Amino acid sequence: MAIDRSVTKQIADNRKARHDYFVIETIEAGIELVGTEVKSLRAGNVNLKDAWCSIDDGEMFIKGMHISPYKQGNIFNCDPIRVRKLLLHKREILKLFGQVKQEGLTLIPLSLYFKNSRVKVAVGVCKGKKLYDKREDMANKAAQREIERAVKSRNR
Repeated sequence: MAIDRSVTKQIADNRKARHDYFVIETIEAGIELVGTEVKSLRAGNVNLKDAWCSIDDGEMFIKGMHISPYKQGNIFNCDPIRVRKLLLHKREILKLFGQVKQEGLTLIPLSLYFKNSRVKVAVGVCKGKKLYDKREDMANKAAQREIERAVKSRNR
């Protein structure tokens, strides 16, 4: 039995994605970055809120992700919202392309993290929620909070 010694450190999480979409499947992908972007990520200067992924010409790209320029980067800084390539195997990209085209799903970046000093993106294959689904989720969360409060006050 192999022991997984990978160390992960969370950089950013896209909480809005879990509110607006049902996450069907998640895929881990590498991301193509320049040096100053990695330094900026280590400082936590990233926003995944309005980001999405697309497949163009057999390659997968992340669009709308904002990485703030590194303060000491001067001429080496890139455009903060440039299109960045995601690193996946060709068969994984083709599988995702088929799901997106046939079933009407979308690809949304869920989180960004370091895994053994490499930056990884968790991409979710998602289906959009309707307004009544969001209301139902909020009602379930409120009910769960009430149950936890009641249990906590009873144990005192």
